[in-house]
Amino acid sequence: MAEIMAPVKIVSVMTTDSSGGAEFAALEMLEALRQRGHETVMLTDMPGIGRDTEVEVRPIALGPKLSTRSWVGLAARWPLLLARLRRALRAQAPYDVLLVHYKKEQLMAGMLPPRLRTTVVWAEWGPVPFPLRKGLPRRAYLAAARGVALVLAISEGTRRSVIDVGVDAEKVVVVPNVLRTEEIRYTEQGRARVRGELGIPEQAFVVGCISRFHPKKRNDVVVGAVRDLEDPRVHLILAGDGETESQLRALAAPLGERAHFIATPGREVPDVLSAFDVSVFCPSPTEGAPRSVILGMLASRPCLSTGAEGVSDMISPEIGGITEPENDPASLRALLVRYLEDPQRASREGAAARAHAERTYAAPVVAELIEGLLDDAVASGGSPPRARP
Repeated sequence: MAEIMAPVKIVSVMTTDSSGGAEFAALEMLEALRQRGHETVMLTDMPGIGRDTEVEVRPIALGPKLSTRSWVGLAARWPLLLARLRRALRAQAPYDVLLVHYKKEQLMAGMLPPRLRTTVVWAEWGPVPFPLRKGLPRRAYLAAARGVALVLAISEGTRRSVIDVGVDAEKVVVVPNVLRTEEIRYTEQGRARVRGELGIPEQAFVVGCISRFHPKKRNDVVVGAVRDLEDPRVHLILAGDGETESQLRALAAPLGERAHFIATPGREVPDVLSAFDVSVFCPSPTEGAPRSVILGMLASRPCLSTGAEGVSDMISPEIGGITEPENDPASLRALLVRYLEDPQRASREGAAARAHAERTYAAPVVAELIEGLLDDAVASGGSPPRARP
């Protein structure tokens, strides 16, 4: 077993007006580090985010995420919000690592007094947004990055985007998502339960997709591919919610009772995934490293994607496939036909997917990697971890 670094206190700041996979991924990261003996605190405006973990969660309100729509309001309130962050961090001091996740907090961290900027670490959950890649926003981003000891990029694509903007490449390291792999597994009982509740025959071939129904996520491609198969054996499960649901339902209408829309699964996600034969992901143009793909792997499902963004270094031919050209129903249909023609293919690729996920994303494995990176970052800051009582 690898040597565990001296315990450190990690204070993380993550606020948002719309939660998604990154928020849960951040908590899993902190919980995995806590289990290795470190003290972890999350400052957030999402009070329920710490469920199922023992990470200490403390409230802070810093407004919405930085965006083209919110920046004017945030700029007007910036001194107030920065003062609020300083007070919250002073209450947690002393600490060893300040871990910030979103652009607003990243910019704020660069403006903190030195005693609150011990070792600053950024977590980047997706490629740098396009507005930050040029002009004054880019200069502000790079100015904040100069005081950062380490950038944890969720994927190689994210890492490249951070470096392309101008951040020192030596600071940017790819760190996979952290998952409790033992909690997500394929089960025959879960498969039978979900299929029974939805009226899906035991011998049906189910194409499943767990996704947010958002215009940037081309879930319509999955609907189109299944519809165009014109195979009565094939059913479609779309699990999620969002503003494009009505359009997706209209597109799926020709499938009749073979189209199933369900809510975003919570604790029942292993059962829902078990009901799938293949799991399909539809990336947005600025995708990080989607947890839904990893969850499919853990449930021993082959993983397909309608594009390469965020998954080019996740999905290999041994465990699934990526459509080319992207967002093309015909290309996805061709991938699906492979499983219909070779019923054993899904089992082979699903088993390989599970093994890959355990090697790559298991919480102890990734936590050990992060721990080593933090150890180096704290040491390079010129001071040892703070003494524990």
